[in-house]
Amino acid sequence: MRLNSVIPNFKAETTQGPIDFYEWQGNSWVVLFSHPADFTPVCTTELGRIAVHQPHFERRNAKLLAHSVDKLKDHVDWVNDIKSYCRDIPGAFPYPIIADADRTLAVQLDMIDEDSKDDPDTAQTVRALYIISPDHRLRLSMHYPTSTGRNVDEILRVIDSLQLVDKKPEVATPANWTPGEKVMILPTVKDEDLPKLFPKGVDKVSMPSGKVYVRTTTDY
Repeated sequence: MRLNSVIPNFKAETTQGPIDFYEWQGNSWVVLFSHPADFTPVCTTELGRIAVHQPHFERRNAKLLAHSVDKLKDHVDWVNDIKSYCRDIPGAFPYPIIADADRTLAVQLDMIDEDSKDDPDTAQTVRALYIISPDHRLRLSMHYPTSTGRNVDEILRVIDSLQLVDKKPEVATPANWTPGEKVMILPTVKDEDLPKLFPKGVDKVSMPSGKVYVRTTTDY
């Protein structure tokens, strides 16, 4: 599961019916994320908060697809618990959860930790999260241990960054960046090209080394 590798197509049973991944994805981005087990407390908070934020993903043309190694009936029953606990989920539960009871997809997508990978009877998925662009390529991955819940705002932030640099490949986003803040201009961009690429202006930062490599702009 290296960055920019192509996610293989797969078929799966989900809480919203069977899917063929490529067909289901269409021309959208996808956030595919695993959780260790149904009916567990941290996972309940994660799937609930992601469900509450589903409109924010939709505005970014990003579909949500959850995964675990539990059975489909457990997923269906657990969704009712999630909705009861996270009362601000509007309407029906907004995204499908893959049932992968034989762990085939979990192994294929490298979602099982080192200690459990050779024990098919007890292996659970870690909190793996993959952001997949419309061309089926893995653009970003996050792996959390089972003890640590994920931050939904960070997932949205990195989608914003990925979509921005696809649109404006001359820039990169700095640490803690959020939309509207300054971005960094890549060192490969020549100074003489700056006025054409960034007509609203560029700021250059002087460094003790004398090298001018920090150039920022809000013109994106």
